[in-house]
Amino acid sequence: MTDKWNTRTKLVHEGSRRSQYGEMAEAIYLTQGFVYPTAESAEERFIKAGDDEFIYARYGNPTTRMFEERIAALEGTEDAFATASGMAAVNGALTSMLRAGDHVVSSRALFGSCLYILEEVLTRFGVHVTFVDGADLDQWRAAVTPGTKAVFFESMSNPTLELVDITEVAKIAHAVGALVIVDNVFATPIFSRAVEQGADVVVYSTTKHIDGQGRALGGVVCGTKEFIRKTVETYMKHTGGSMSPFTAWIMLNGMATLDLRCRAMADSALTIAKALESDARVSKVIFPGLASHPQHALAMAQMGSGGTIVTFDIKGGKEAAFKFMNALEIIKISNNLGDAKSIATHPATTTHQRLPQPQKDALGITPGLIRLSVGLEDAGDLIADLQAALSAI
Repeated sequence: MTDKWNTRTKLVHEGSRRSQYGEMAEAIYLTQGFVYPTAESAEERFIKAGDDEFIYARYGNPTTRMFEERIAALEGTEDAFATASGMAAVNGALTSMLRAGDHVVSSRALFGSCLYILEEVLTRFGVHVTFVDGADLDQWRAAVTPGTKAVFFESMSNPTLELVDITEVAKIAHAVGALVIVDNVFATPIFSRAVEQGADVVVYSTTKHIDGQGRALGGVVCGTKEFIRKTVETYMKHTGGSMSPFTAWIMLNGMATLDLRCRAMADSALTIAKALESDARVSKVIFPGLASHPQHALAMAQMGSGGTIVTFDIKGGKEAAFKFMNALEIIKISNNLGDAKSIATHPATTTHQRLPQPQKDALGITPGLIRLSVGLEDAGDLIADLQAALSAI
């Protein structure tokens, strides 16, 4: 039984569909439509498609369905819907369930595009949004009301690695019947236990760790079968945000090594964080796996790991940060994360550039802040690269 399989086995075999040819590798079904044997069967399928019946690739596809079943089994949800990007997943999870007059409570520390959806898109259509300090449970208690429809937060914030206590926020939300929607990208599906801790819906940008090779955009919404098929699918199939079969095939192949990659990256991240913490040229190191992190105990209880991202503040502000980044050799400058290649990002001028300065200050996004996504290179080589670049400032 697949429910008895361990993580690595699920990542290789869950959801597999084979044609009459018995192919070993997952097949790519590059078709947008499907043939019906009779007009009556077409009518019947449009009324209610079976679990292994498909109508149109925007609604579903055998390759995409393999990916959805595999990620749902890994995350511990009943179902999943694969989307064209991580932001399509965030937008789909929220917009599909909300109407004018509804109330959402969200943590303030979010990726810039997530903030745009909450501040601009949802409010434009009459949804009321309240922002709170995600780590402050008293603020959640004060903001969540009997009329609140959903709470939304990143389980670990981008880029300052602040954690939200999923269990406690879920208790607050569920007390008024609100849905708990968690963007779990930084936690990764490997270290996540969000559903067990009370999350109703879990969202990933599969562009990150799930692909892990920088090849394709993708996203996924995981939740109950009722939420995924009656709420999310209905919205996504009409608005066109579904994942392509070829992308689903890439994600399936990425999942086979997901556990191995994430654990290796997290081990290197801890080694690098310790090295940076003792470097006088760095004013602050933020990594939940360090005992110095104010939420270290929560990170260990919630994830059992510090994750794969290390954030640190270089003395000297933007000028020093740019000199540092330009001197890197192994580590590449980009705005992605979760890749096999290590990536350095300057959030203040890229991913969070559009935020007003007071908001950057409130979130701790300083001019000297660097977000390092640790890849699969040798940890010693990465530390040498970081130290050489610090010396170039």
